[in-house]
Amino acid sequence: MSFDLGNLLQQYLGGANPNVNPAQAENDFDSVAQNVPRATVAQGVTQALRSDQTPPFGQMVSQLFSHSNPDQRAGMLNHLLASVGPSVLSSVAGGALGNLLGGGQARVSPEQANQVSPDQVQELASKAEQQNPGIVDRMGDFYAEHPTLLKAIGGAALAIALGHMAQGMQQRH
Repeated sequence: MSFDLGNLLQQYLGGANPNVNPAQAENDFDSVAQNVPRATVAQGVTQALRSDQTPPFGQMVSQLFSHSNPDQRAGMLNHLLASVGPSVLSSVAGGALGNLLGGGQARVSPEQANQVSPDQVQELASKAEQQNPGIVDRMGDFYAEHPTLLKAIGGAALAIALGHMAQGMQQRH
């Protein structure tokens, strides 16, 4: 497949292009994610997760969680849990997450992850971001490993990610 990455990304420079429909942004994101370094994808995704033009971080993580397979869910939870202390875990969902996940357990299994609701993940992600803003970078890097999952955040957020990916690539050249 021959395609012009530079031309494709050019339409996203400067932010979301109102002429690009969400389905087109999803297709473009797929193409770009397969043809740029993973670090570039991570940078774009992180900026979309931080953007004031997208839903709050906790809401987007929850949305991605609900579209993930059990292994991805466990990975997401392990990243979130590594960024918060036990006090945060015990405060989420009235302590239910602390009880379910065994209070200081090292790793969440896919089976345990399937017992966590998207609402609990949203609450956990929001508190994790408040306690440790660097979690947004870590989650952006995690999602860069699973680019097809990112369609769950929607075309507008993907267009923002593509815009940041385009800027990053432009700055390198």
